Amino acid sequence: MQPLSKIVVVGGGTSGWLAAAMLRHHLKRELCEIELIESEEIGTIGVGESTVPPFVGLIHRLGIDEQDFIRATDATYKLGIQFVGWHRRTDTYFHPFGGIGKPIASYDFYQCWLKARAQGHASSLQDFSPCNVMAENGRFFPPSRARNTPIGGANYALHVDAGRVARYLRQYAEARGLKRTEGRVTDVRRRDNGFIDRIVLEDGREIRGDFFIDCTGFRGVLIGKTLGVESHDWSKYLLCDRAIAARTENQGPRLPYTRATAQKSGWMWRIPLQRRTGQGYVYSSEFCSDAEARSTLLRNIGGASLDEPRIIPFNTGHRREFWKLNCLSLGLASGFIEPLEATAMHLIARGMDFFLRYFPASDCDPALAREYNRRMTADFEEVRDFIVLHYSATDRDDSPFWQACRRIPLPDSLQERIELFKSQGATREGVDELFRASSWQSVFEGMGIRPRAWSPRIDHIDYSQIEATLRTAKAAIAGMVEHLPTHDQFLSGQLGQLDQPASP
Repeated sequence: MQPLSKIVVVGGGTSGWLAAAMLRHHLKRELCEIELIESEEIGTIGVGESTVPPFVGLIHRLGIDEQDFIRATDATYKLGIQFVGWHRRTDTYFHPFGGIGKPIASYDFYQCWLKARAQGHASSLQDFSPCNVMAENGRFFPPSRARNTPIGGANYALHVDAGRVARYLRQYAEARGLKRTEGRVTDVRRRDNGFIDRIVLEDGREIRGDFFIDCTGFRGVLIGKTLGVESHDWSKYLLCDRAIAARTENQGPRLPYTRATAQKSGWMWRIPLQRRTGQGYVYSSEFCSDAEARSTLLRNIGGASLDEPRIIPFNTGHRREFWKLNCLSLGLASGFIEPLEATAMHLIARGMDFFLRYFPASDCDPALAREYNRRMTADFEEVRDFIVLHYSATDRDDSPFWQACRRIPLPDSLQERIELFKSQGATREGVDELFRASSWQSVFEGMGIRPRAWSPRIDHIDYSQIEATLRTAKAAIAGMVEHLPTHDQFLSGQLGQLDQPASP
């Protein structure tokens, strides 16, 4: 067995520098050299600036101080996502992070709540989500510092400046021995067995490696152009194929959640950072021109725009093989679903987690690549199904786009989840899935998909106990949240005085 002695990461941006940071953290520098090649002439794409809770765990595993990271990346806290106008134009619902309620005498909380609702109990499901109650009141406090309290089951992610994240991770990786090389790749040379042997830069330099990680974005210089790996096209499931993004001045308090507001031909995001707000419009080019999208964005952003909005075309789907021979694809080179639910950074980190789990020798045993590809395909399909649910379950028919969303063909895996949930409110969870029961329950409820009945097992608990527990739990969460600091107050306490945004 010949171990890998050099790994070459081709491309920077979030995917390249996150891969480099993880490799440099986990691999001894005296045993494996890591070199990253990037060209400052090639811009990076950052459609979203938002994360999911596992990203915070990754920061901790890398030994990064969370407060330092938040300060350096202009970050704010994120308790979930508010969806405005998705089910019907006047509806709003929340997808919270963390748990919703706690088991009642070992009986599933959601099932108990279902029975209570059928009995006339007035509380909504989100009354028992600490994240939702904090978000509604603009409050924040880390649940890790409030364990065994009514908000102890909450969780959080971060809103970040993607460019600052890449720079932070670059400093992290270079401080641990990573070599960065500036240059544009013009050619890729292969060995007789098909493996990539070296890349050639514009100035003639040649860089050899035992293994290559393709972070070259949608161009897929290694995985696509060189190795010929094609992509699964998901455009029949996901109609949006373009985004227009802008940075604006902050207006009003920085709310601890992302807002996703449905529009005529897609949806707009609003992501508050410390010094600015990231906003954008994700839309379908079949139903909306670029000019119309720009007009819609500028009409709805509020606050002065800090730059000229930029249009970002994208394709939805993923490579048929994420790992082929001695090449691994990450980020946009591996695939893209869409900005909704902010899973892009998560899938990059997952890709590296699985690569380290199935870390190869220089012969790159095909069995490792097959298992890696199976696991990553499952992750992409899970995220795809979750996002398709947001569109396909709409009751809106007020525009051609939303009418088309109602006709989206459902993947069999999503159809099975819906049928299972409609039966008795059950959810199907894998061991390693990103979206747990509370996430599916929240979106099902928000999009008007509800179970026909509760589990008969719940009839074996005294209903008076369910009702008393719900009443007490709701009051306990609301009472504690009332005394928490606002999101801005907490940020100021952690980072020093924040610039005060203009009044809306």
